[in-house]
Amino acid sequence: MAYHPRAPDHNATSEETSQNRRLYNPYQDLNIPTRAVFNLPASPEFLFPEESSRQRRSWGENLTYYTGIGYLGGAIAGSGVGFAGGVKSIELTDTLKLKVNRVLNGSGLSGRQFGNRCGVIGLLYAGLESGMVAYRDTDDVINSLVAGLGTGALYKAASGPRSAAVAGAIGGVLVGVAEVGRLAAKRFVHL
Repeated sequence: MAYHPRAPDHNATSEETSQNRRLYNPYQDLNIPTRAVFNLPASPEFLFPEESSRQRRSWGENLTYYTGIGYLGGAIAGSGVGFAGGVKSIELTDTLKLKVNRVLNGSGLSGRQFGNRCGVIGLLYAGLESGMVAYRDTDDVINSLVAGLGTGALYKAASGPRSAAVAGAIGGVLVGVAEVGRLAAKRFVHL
């Protein structure tokens, strides 16, 4: 608590009130240097040397990352599509409340649907990619391509084998384009 030698004056300036107060130091009676407590290393620390050689997220972090990015991206894109659909469905006789309601309902419905779909795709991709890394014990482009193929095929598996094959091919091509873009960005863009 702050030290008050007299009753506080609410009309006083900040200079006058700072003279009547002292700073609270929670470490004053512990006799330890406070700078050493908060002097943390800038690089990550690893328990075992094998962990430092792998520059990759764990399977749980991978799963959370791809699912979250998929849901967020899908929800934003779906909200935009729903917003456009809601604006198109407005009639001339609608009041302002009805117009706002149409836009909000369209945005909410489409955003939720797109977000859930993209989140499931991210979940499947992350699970397959992490499974491939664990199975092959290496981290390369082949794992990503196989995960893309498998994700597309699994996502559309209920629609039949032909749809699953087409979706698997689309998933593999999309992942291949993303990997080529990532490698090109790593080579030509110096950040």
